[in-house]
Amino acid sequence: MPGAIATIGRSKDNDIVLNDRRVSRKHAHIKAEGSGYKLVDGFIDNGQLTRSVNHVFVNGSPMLEKVLEPGDSIMIGESRLVFGDTVAEAHIEPAFVAPRSVLVNPSIARTGSESAPTVVDLPGGVAFGDEPLGQTQLLISAKEIIGRQSHLSLENAIATPEEIKDLRRKAKMLELLYEMSKTLGSIFDLGDVFGKATDLIFRGTPADRVVALLADETLDGRILDFSLNPVAVKTRDEKIAKLTENMTISRTITQKVMRDRVALLSQDARADEQFSGAESIVSQGVRSTICAPLITENNVHGVIYADRLDPFAAFTKDHLEMIGAVAAQAALTVETVKAHNRLAREEVARANYSRFMPEYVVKQLLENPQSFRLGGVNQKITVLFADIRGFTAISEKENPEKIVGLLNRYFSAMSEIIFEHGGTLDKYIGDGLMALFGAPNVSEEDALNAVKAAVKMQKRIRTLNDELRHEGLSEISVGIGLHTGVATVGYVGSEKRSEYTAIGDTVNLAARLQDIAKGGQIIMTEAAHEASGGRIPVNVLDPLTVKNRVEPVKVLEVRWA
Repeated sequence: MPGAIATIGRSKDNDIVLNDRRVSRKHAHIKAEGSGYKLVDGFIDNGQLTRSVNHVFVNGSPMLEKVLEPGDSIMIGESRLVFGDTVAEAHIEPAFVAPRSVLVNPSIARTGSESAPTVVDLPGGVAFGDEPLGQTQLLISAKEIIGRQSHLSLENAIATPEEIKDLRRKAKMLELLYEMSKTLGSIFDLGDVFGKATDLIFRGTPADRVVALLADETLDGRILDFSLNPVAVKTRDEKIAKLTENMTISRTITQKVMRDRVALLSQDARADEQFSGAESIVSQGVRSTICAPLITENNVHGVIYADRLDPFAAFTKDHLEMIGAVAAQAALTVETVKAHNRLAREEVARANYSRFMPEYVVKQLLENPQSFRLGGVNQKITVLFADIRGFTAISEKENPEKIVGLLNRYFSAMSEIIFEHGGTLDKYIGDGLMALFGAPNVSEEDALNAVKAAVKMQKRIRTLNDELRHEGLSEISVGIGLHTGVATVGYVGSEKRSEYTAIGDTVNLAARLQDIAKGGQIIMTEAAHEASGGRIPVNVLDPLTVKNRVEPVKVLEVRWA
């Protein structure tokens, strides 16, 4: 009769009861109107119409309301109802094929086949969204992801069906993790690591898309949890790949997972009130998301993010455990790869910096990478300049190969002495060199060490000349200048190339003293002599007039012979 209503739902007080977990308690109703019948998605309570969560489909399309015609196929959950003119014509049957995603492409169907999934790599990066977190959540702490105990009691002689099911599930998970551990032991490429991890997730869970994201980190290893970059983006098949091209990653979820160190399952996004207005989530049709941390004892290196597009299906707690375990194992490999790369970088850095600095300074710089940045500080240092006298005349008489060999032997001998006395080799300048004492490390003995190094350098020239003479090479003589004062010390250059050096009047004056020093002579300022404690025997020379200085500079010659 007109106005009569027949309700459809999972609850037993409905006129048509569907024993289906995907059907709401009160899912839809059919209302008699005139000579026909109208199917309405939802139920009326106190005069208010409330729509269902999983919707109603008529002839394969989502419908909120539809005047039924004979032969119409109605999909509610996993059940299919066919509308007929008579009671005999109408029937209900189970649906073995359900739409994968009604919001995007209802023709895509899951067959339930256990064959290996087709996995599609997605090019490029991923976009992030800042939608609020849904209310329907399940959290598992990182420590619980692996090592969860089985509920099977050893005291029971016979396991229950649920216990057997649980053990089979765990056996499958262990099998996949064992396979993963065998493969990852020899992989040192992060792309390959996550390629294997995502493949296992597709085999062990019904995920439609899996994204592995690594966090940026500072030079000293501090993780920047707000900056995640995709290293692997894969979908189950090509059809899903097209549907997920514009899908975003929930920044709300990823940051919560990294901050709280938990694996998170969020589902029923469109049913949560907190998601109202989050059009990107709704339009994508994402109903279930799992995000697990790439966590180790020392750090959270990123996340593995998986989602499903099927509006009738959601991840389960078992899937959360599976993805969490894969993420935890992948994280160990990530940490191993990072450690391997860090050691390789340190080895290269150690080799490079050891050419210019003492070993203990190199070690300090490697332990404190933050010191490697552009900029500088003003500090008191002693600057040493040394230069070969008459080198131009020598180079004109010798062939280039002998000249290069001579310079290499000279620089090697002088650098060793500088390092021995705690100095830093700033640079080679043609046939000369510049060294710093008091940078980057400062001590009260910097000036004295600089003078001692200069004396030893001159003495080493004597023995070096004996070697050169024996080999038929020209002998050399070196002039050295020293000055102590305040200079700006730090990294100068560009972000791509910089050098550790000192600049300022102190450096210029030391270079000027080296210019006037004769071969075998060490000249220093009164400031350097005082800074060295006045313990070095000297000869007083005539004051030196220097550009941009009003008063002449008092100059001293070191008596070292």
